[in-house]
Amino acid sequence: MTAVLHIAFFLLLGSSLIRYLIRDTGSAPNGWVIALFVAFGALYLPGRWPAPAPSPGGRPSGRYLVWLTAVLAAWVALLVLAPSAAWCAMPLFFTGLHTLPTRFAVPLAAVLTALVVASKLRFMHDGFDPNALIAPPAIAAVAAAVLIHLRRQSARQRVLIDDLVRTRRDLAATERRAGILAERQRLSSEIHDTLAQGLSSQRMLLQAADRTWETDPRAARGHMRNAAEIASRSLVEARRFVQDLAPADLAEGSLAQALGALAERESRAGRTVDFRLDGPLGPLPERVEAALLRIAQGALANVREHAGASRAGLTLTCLGDQICLDIADDGRGFDTDTDTDSDAVPVPGADRSRGHGLPAMRARVRQLGGTLTVESAPGEGTVVSAAIPVEPLPAPVPDRPVEATP
Repeated sequence: MTAVLHIAFFLLLGSSLIRYLIRDTGSAPNGWVIALFVAFGALYLPGRWPAPAPSPGGRPSGRYLVWLTAVLAAWVALLVLAPSAAWCAMPLFFTGLHTLPTRFAVPLAAVLTALVVASKLRFMHDGFDPNALIAPPAIAAVAAAVLIHLRRQSARQRVLIDDLVRTRRDLAATERRAGILAERQRLSSEIHDTLAQGLSSQRMLLQAADRTWETDPRAARGHMRNAAEIASRSLVEARRFVQDLAPADLAEGSLAQALGALAERESRAGRTVDFRLDGPLGPLPERVEAALLRIAQGALANVREHAGASRAGLTLTCLGDQICLDIADDGRGFDTDTDTDSDAVPVPGADRSRGHGLPAMRARVRQLGGTLTVESAPGEGTVVSAAIPVEPLPAPVPDRPVEATP
């Protein structure tokens, strides 16, 4: 708009000078008026460099107000001598409306319009022309209304843009906090299902070795070997956390092989854990495989520490559009109506500060759009079922059922 105003100003200034030379000079042109035309043009453009216009919505500087006052004074002096200069009021009119606050721009526009009308009436020689009295105020009113409306819309847009930028910044901060919390939850589940369970198993084995060290050294050494094996696997898991947080068993084989190896490791004297695969197992997303393996680890840790079961079973069922993992045991069970969100069986003397297993399993399954079901009753064992939807496999690869026995 500034460029258009500059071009319009010099076009109107040139046409006003030509009109003055052709029609308004009488017998001979007045040199002082021509010099005033030139000075007016010279004052208009170079003065904008040391006195730049304010930004939209900003307050004009003192230098800009001084420049605008000098330009208006030169135009008024020129208007008194040459009525053709009245057309130069248009770019000055728009300049004032475009750069000055509304409370100053509107009075300035009214003064410019009144001076134009007065100049027209003063130099009218062919009788009264109503257009000279009505046209300038009408044009000025329309132009002022349009520019003021555009200015208000621009101000509203600036407010909306500021609100949008602030909202996006707040949303980004909220998403970042949510991501941090989700990552903390995931890490806590990973640590609970691997390192914490491994340390718990080592503690139980070392306590058993300490009790039988004098009476049955051979059994104590067996407990120590088992504890050392668990410590070795926990070290592998810890290193895997540092690398990519993927389960170490899945890095060495398929999900079926990892579950079979888990069942074999959990089978100890007095407790048998079997694994069975039902249906063709094709490739699964890494997140689904990792979640199912962690759920199996957490459920078998509950069986080992709380259920007092002699037999447990892992069953992986592939149904095409979903995959199900069932962990069943014949242990003491518990009342699911009174302990729906805890992994610890409510037995006397149990450590009630523990209870992260089942909530962690539910969180894993919920993140993948699945469901977790716990069925149990006192004295009747427990069944934990996780069902996770997966994309239908176009060409599944058959796999024979695998069973792991001690």
